[in-house]
Amino acid sequence: MVADPDTVRGRLLAAGARPGFAGLMLDRRYDRGGELVARDEVLRLRSFRDSEGNESARLGWKGPTGISPEGYKTRRELEYEIRGAHASPAALLAVLGMEETFRIDRYVEHYHLGDTVARLEWYPRMDVLIEVEGDAAGIESALRVIGIPRAEFTAEALPAFAARYAARTGRPPVLALDPASGERPSWESR
Repeated sequence: MVADPDTVRGRLLAAGARPGFAGLMLDRRYDRGGELVARDEVLRLRSFRDSEGNESARLGWKGPTGISPEGYKTRRELEYEIRGAHASPAALLAVLGMEETFRIDRYVEHYHLGDTVARLEWYPRMDVLIEVEGDAAGIESALRVIGIPRAEFTAEALPAFAARYAARTGRPPVLALDPASGERPSWESR
C-alpha cells in the first residue's frame, strides 16, 4: 500500500526515473471452463488508454506462479502487442472458446529506473499500490528509492491486498469500473 503517491513519484523522479505510460490499464482475463486457472495460468488481454485517447493492447500468457528463495515472485510470461485500429483480440479469443472471467481496471503511472519498472496503481476503490518489476538488484534499488521498508514489500497477488483493504475499511474493494454504480473511481481525486 502506498500512503502518499505524490511522495513516491517525487522520489522516483529525483532518482532519475524516466516517466513512461500514464493512463488507464484495463485487464481482461480469459479462460475456457477453468482450464487455465486449474493450472495456475493466466490468459490476459491488457488495453492501455492515455489521456489523449491513444489506445494499444497486449495479449499475454502467464505460467504458474513461484516464489524465489529471496522472496521474489517468479512467473514465465509471453506477451504480444496487438496492432491495428480495428484489431479485436477479444473476438479471436471468443472463437477459440475463451470467455472473459475477470476484470481489473486501474489508472497507472510507469517509471523506469534502468531496466526496472515501478508502477503506481489506482483502482476504482482500493488502496494505491506500487508494483516493481526487474531483476533482484533492480528491485532492491527501486525499493530504497521509493522508501518502502523491505519487510513491507511482498510478492502477494492482488486478492491479498484487496482482502486487507476490506478488513481495514469495512468496505469491499472495487477492482473494475462500473459506470452504472455512479461511484467515481479513486484516480479522479488523485
